[in-house]
Amino acid sequence: MPQNTTPVIQDMKGSGLAWKVCMATLCRLALNTARRFAYPFAPALSRGMGVPLTAVTSIIAVNQSTAILGMFFGPLADRLGYRLMMLSGLGMLVLGMFAGGFLPFYGVVLTALFLAGLGKSVFDPAIQAYISQRVPFHRRGLFIGLIEFSWAGSTLLGIPLAGLLIEYMGWRSPFFVMGGVGLIGMVALNILLPKDEKKTIRHQSASGLWSAWTRLCQERAALGALGFGFFASAANDNLFVVYGAWLEKSFSLSIVALGLGTSVIGIAELSGEGLTAAISDRLGLKRSVASGMSLCISSYVALPLLEQTLSLSLCGLFFIFLTYEFTIVSALSLCTELLPGLRATMMSGFLAAAGVGRVIGALMGGPVWLAGGILMTGAVSAVMSGLGLACLIWGLRGWQRMERDEGE
Repeated sequence: MPQNTTPVIQDMKGSGLAWKVCMATLCRLALNTARRFAYPFAPALSRGMGVPLTAVTSIIAVNQSTAILGMFFGPLADRLGYRLMMLSGLGMLVLGMFAGGFLPFYGVVLTALFLAGLGKSVFDPAIQAYISQRVPFHRRGLFIGLIEFSWAGSTLLGIPLAGLLIEYMGWRSPFFVMGGVGLIGMVALNILLPKDEKKTIRHQSASGLWSAWTRLCQERAALGALGFGFFASAANDNLFVVYGAWLEKSFSLSIVALGLGTSVIGIAELSGEGLTAAISDRLGLKRSVASGMSLCISSYVALPLLEQTLSLSLCGLFFIFLTYEFTIVSALSLCTELLPGLRATMMSGFLAAAGVGRVIGALMGGPVWLAGGILMTGAVSAVMSGLGLACLIWGLRGWQRMERDEGE
């Protein structure tokens, strides 16, 4: 059936898409904060539960693994509807956060953060697919960029607020607040989002989990995007897990001063998301991803040369995370159109590949840095980013956006 853009435009103007995007962004802020807040506050959590710090880092590892599990929910979203999966993801967040707040025991908190991470992995592909189904491709970068503000927002707003809550109201208080925000978001989205069309659900129910993934694996463009997500994320985490140790060793920074580095990264992420929303559609999403990754590779190579002063080093980190965030968010926008009939499957696959890449990058980051310092870290990240770019170029060679959306 030919793609009809008239309902898309009408939905954007007449059915409150802006309000839906704003509420979805608020929900993602809670999900992202729940996913990330254990990193800086691991000591406070360990003291509150009376467990070793290593026990909390195990919780963080379990939380990260949910990105891989999310790949199984993408086909379900394509079959059962995006609204249902968004509400399910928020339900996992609410259940987990309230459980962790009311029952402050290690096993419960581990389960709580696992549910929060899984909720994010269920919610994200669904909202990305929902928006891409209603927004024309030439405006996709703008809307995907807007909802991605919640990622930087978790660093600049969510985590500092969690710190204030822990300082003045105890370590359990962020669980109640995030659970409350998730509950409000559930109610709001339940009201704002129309129920999934039964016709779409019946059509997609013929395509099961394995057939959806078989279809994805047959598409070169999709496979290239998965390779890109894996290598780009591994390269970034290879640096991310050691940048604090690098700054501390090179410039003898205190813990408070190291917080400046986190702020720089948060501002860079926000700037990258804003840049995506502002220019990626005009530049073209394929060109945005390729040029952004090329600049990111150059930044990895240049970072060791900037070790002369703290200011230059922070500028180098800023530019790396700016170009990386611009590239990844542009890639997310592009991926929404690679499999139009299985959008949530494609997005969950991309996020799962990126999640595996982050795990690999985090595991190799320490040994790489110990072996050769920031010079080797920058070189390895540049090479892995180059491999990611090569995967994307291979996958997109000859790819043209489909004028007909299968299954829609």
